[in-house]
Amino acid sequence: MRSPEIVHVAMNNQAVGRVALSPDQRLVFEYDSEWLRYGFSISPLYLPLQPGAFTAKATPFQGNFGVFADSLPDGWGNLLLDRVLRKNGIYPYDLTLLQRLALVGQAGMGALEYTPELTFKGKRTDIDFLQLAADIAQILRNEADPATLEQLYLQAGSSAGARPKIMLRENGKQWLVKFPASSDPQDIGHIEYKYSILARKAGLEMPETRLVEDRFFCVRRFDRKNKSRIHVASAAGLLHADFRLPSLDYADIIKATRMVTRNEMEVLKMFRLMVFNVLIGNRDDHAKNFSFVFESGEWKCSPVYDLLPSRGMNGQHFTSIAGSGTPTEADVFAVAKQTSIPLAKAKAIFEECRGAILS
Repeated sequence: MRSPEIVHVAMNNQAVGRVALSPDQRLVFEYDSEWLRYGFSISPLYLPLQPGAFTAKATPFQGNFGVFADSLPDGWGNLLLDRVLRKNGIYPYDLTLLQRLALVGQAGMGALEYTPELTFKGKRTDIDFLQLAADIAQILRNEADPATLEQLYLQAGSSAGARPKIMLRENGKQWLVKFPASSDPQDIGHIEYKYSILARKAGLEMPETRLVEDRFFCVRRFDRKNKSRIHVASAAGLLHADFRLPSLDYADIIKATRMVTRNEMEVLKMFRLMVFNVLIGNRDDHAKNFSFVFESGEWKCSPVYDLLPSRGMNGQHFTSIAGSGTPTEADVFAVAKQTSIPLAKAKAIFEECRGAILS
């Protein structure tokens, strides 16, 4: 597989810029001249909207910029990609960052698209959810045949997260369907659906959700609206935080929300998400499970996702609460104080979330 010398970055058919590799294998990015005139910064902290070349740091994304690292698959998507590459005689660790972005092409989450696009030939077949679940179980047991691998790779897109999933287009809407991982209970779809309903009751902005085959959790994609793609950047991508490690405190994320959105309503949204995660015991709250969208000319908190009770790392929250991985109610209000959220407002949000969960 030949590596392109330059990969062009676009968004909704508009050129954003181009990336190349430095001699030490780090990405170098430059905005397109027209995007500089009419566009916006796709990553305000690390790629300000200004002319000139930006070179990525070596860490934490192995020479990539966080906003482009967000486009790459991880977990399930990486598992499929690596196995398909090996089937085609390509050693995954030999790929350059440019090749990985070209493999994403137009299939990534969010709005960014990459050309030239490197693809594996294949045609998506009709979806049989029960058969897909059986095929996924085979892959997790390392028993899948090559044709199954390629078909699931096509269905998965450039999906993030650890749990197996596919992308679904139905009646003009685009959805993400999740399947159980090997460590999940078989009713994990019902559990996640239950918590999506609780999230709405608690005042969180949760996309439309449903169950497929009365079994598999299905959530509407918030990065697609009508025929447009919405630019999405995770907290990990915007802050260049390593999502695989406990690298942030909620105070950091809330302060970043204020800095990026300049909107106190968005700050309260992020505080509410913290409260909900603490109250339901969602300790898998790593830096990629918080995102921002750029829509209608402004940055906002994205709708929420991946809300489930979970053990986290050693039974602690990935994102600490006032420095604690095992927070108390007092820690929650300490974050409010650290981020200049009025205590009365913080307490009202806390009681609203607790009331929704207990009702």
